[in-house]
Amino acid sequence: MDAEFMENVTRIIDVDSSEFIYVTDVAKSVAFYAKAFDYTVRTLDHSHRWGELESGQTTIAFTRLHQHETDELTGSVQTPSSPQRQPIEVCFAYADVDAAYKRAVENGAVPVSEPEDKEWGQKVGYVRDINGIVVRMGSYVQASK
Repeated sequence: MDAEFMENVTRIIDVDSSEFIYVTDVAKSVAFYAKAFDYTVRTLDHSHRWGELESGQTTIAFTRLHQHETDELTGSVQTPSSPQRQPIEVCFAYADVDAAYKRAVENGAVPVSEPEDKEWGQKVGYVRDINGIVVRMGSYVQASK
């Protein structure tokens, strides 16, 4: 393989991504996720309209539910009018799912389902965050043999 091809492949692999979570209180949500799910705050802007967590290649970003900058361009964020499940699920991987689940609940997450072993070899538990969003906590998926 030539050097130019490998450089392009490396560039594609090294691309970072961002996941946006729309919330009513950015500062409160960033602090909750940092404490409950053991992440470090990368940034929280002075206006508290934007926050990010240190989370590896995928940036977990928080922004206000309604923003005139984007609402006018793309429409407003729609949320369910009933207390049903939000149209997003946040997933985190942990070496010790039981400890992660316990930490989350002790720091304000609402228990949904305690960690249990799944038939595909992963341990998974669920909680809701302070915004009602489901957070899935699972062990690292083991490669098939």
